[in-house]
Amino acid sequence: MRKLRNLVALLALTLLAVAASSSAVAARPGSATCSGGTIAAGTYSSLAVTGVCSFSGGTVTVTHNLTVAAGASLNDHAGSPLTTVHVGGNVLVGKGGILGLGTYNPAAPHDTVVDGNVIANQPLSLYISFTTIHGSLISHGGGGGVAGEFRNFPTKDNTIDGNAVIMGWTGGWIGFIRNHVGGNVIFSKNKSVINGLVDPPVPGQVDSDSSEIMTNVIGRNLICQGNTPKAQVNPADGGQPNTVGGHKIGQCAGL
Repeated sequence: MRKLRNLVALLALTLLAVAASSSAVAARPGSATCSGGTIAAGTYSSLAVTGVCSFSGGTVTVTHNLTVAAGASLNDHAGSPLTTVHVGGNVLVGKGGILGLGTYNPAAPHDTVVDGNVIANQPLSLYISFTTIHGSLISHGGGGGVAGEFRNFPTKDNTIDGNAVIMGWTGGWIGFIRNHVGGNVIFSKNKSVINGLVDPPVPGQVDSDSSEIMTNVIGRNLICQGNTPKAQVNPADGGQPNTVGGHKIGQCAGL
């Protein structure tokens, strides 16, 4: 268990440090900021989102970093017109931020690519589907909690060459489904709360379908601990056991 905690801490701290150093880089020529509205197709050296923004279609290329500031929203629920997105650096999401990448449509082109990492520090939610991430996906903390804005956190049908670490998020439904991951997957201390969706509210009520960790192909280890409800495969949703090259540990030992 100590080795598990050390691995989680090392991955999270290392990549959050990357985020902090990257966000301090001065703006490059060709950089852009969206404070609200749509983001036109084109090439940007860097792109910062500070309001509620969405893609307008076509192809958006960001040669360095794409940043979603604290409290900002980009492509919420991936609901804008189909857009090919290529980020040459990292995607960084601040506290209370929302990020949508890819598409929920299995029949649509799946051509969104991040060459670096996706790193979120206390996001409200991430909606990432059918996206290729050549680095790692790291999300630490966040969510609307018991009293805040209700959100789900779906991570589905992605290819992640590095590690995937999702830890400490509290909100509605959260799941990690049909992803291909080259490294480790760590799913830790995430909690479902649905108090605001039932009348009268029931303190502590959770979504029993949450924490679905299923039908993934993972190159190294699958580690799950301290999740509420505990990590599960849900056959009623078409879930299948995970294929893991290393070990299944903690709540995911039988998954």
